[in-house]
Amino acid sequence: MASKFYRLALAALTAAWAVHISAQASTSDFSEPWKKVDRALVIDAYEYNSIDWQKLSGDKRIVGFINKASDGLPPPYSCSGEETAYKLCKALWKRHAVARELFHTRKIVAKALGLKWGAYHLARPGNPIEQADNFLDFAEPGPDDLMAIDIEENDPTKWMSLEDAEAFVRHIFQRTGRYPILYTNGTTSRYIADNRYRYRLLSRLPLWYARYKPEIGIHFPKGNWQGYSLWQFSAQANCGKSRCPYRVAGTPNDIDVNVAPMDAAGLRKVWPFGQLIESTDDFMLNVPVPIARDDGLKGESRITYASVAYPVRLDLLAKTLRASWDTAMLGTVPAIKAPASRYINGMAEFVALRRDQLVRVDSRSPRLDPVATASTETDRSAR
Repeated sequence: MASKFYRLALAALTAAWAVHISAQASTSDFSEPWKKVDRALVIDAYEYNSIDWQKLSGDKRIVGFINKASDGLPPPYSCSGEETAYKLCKALWKRHAVARELFHTRKIVAKALGLKWGAYHLARPGNPIEQADNFLDFAEPGPDDLMAIDIEENDPTKWMSLEDAEAFVRHIFQRTGRYPILYTNGTTSRYIADNRYRYRLLSRLPLWYARYKPEIGIHFPKGNWQGYSLWQFSAQANCGKSRCPYRVAGTPNDIDVNVAPMDAAGLRKVWPFGQLIESTDDFMLNVPVPIARDDGLKGESRITYASVAYPVRLDLLAKTLRASWDTAMLGTVPAIKAPASRYINGMAEFVALRRDQLVRVDSRSPRLDPVATASTETDRSAR
């Protein structure tokens, strides 16, 4: 029985993998893809990056421009308090207003030059719903404008927590009918991929991957992310006067450059993304509903499927069995206690981890990505 289940699971896995991999980046897109002249490029910038638009527009590989929009919570609309606090409040509001004006000026220029436009929100600790509203009010995204949430690191003391990020994403979808893409680094994306049962929404957002190395390996973060949507490969962290992975005319060394796993026409077609990517675990999410014996003998019944609680957790299963058993035996049977397990999210997590082991060619444990991200920080020698 175990052998039969294993063969069925492996067959389902193989089928899902074959369908999914056809729509993802090829192996060559994990090793210096920006050197391929047919790969589309995207610039992302924040308010302090200087740009010569005339020179930048001469690079025909550049298809899109993503600009920083909002940053955390909006500044207070009205100011009060003692003199120092009042002046600081006014200065923050002025900076916010100037940044927003620059954002929309760049938006007009970029679109006039034929570039696809996008905006990202730098996610900070604080109310995620208010941050989502701040982003939409700031960026005013059109139906063809890409939206992104920027989570620099998995550190809720400095950046938005992953739980709050899911609330942020849900609110964006409720207001726009579209999902943002997720910008983050290798360590955080790997954590989300490994814990996709906890972060069912984040783990299915198109991934904007930040890592400043020439190769990222075909094993990637995996989970639902078999490939990236954008890879930020050049920034102040690895671009200087003497050496830079890719120089964009009309921009300084600290400009962020991203590569797509497709050509310009392909990127324009999928822009602005906006939909969830396919889950690699869908084959586990439903089971056939039993039919009555008499109906089955008549041959007139149709097989239907019911959704399974996701994930299947041993503690919840034990609780349900205990309640049913106690009811049947009039409370005479002692309670069933779920066995201790290192798989917090239950059998679904175990099966997925086992599946990852089966398809992983290189069994060596992945190394943590030591590279911190974002052009909003100064270059650090440890990168």
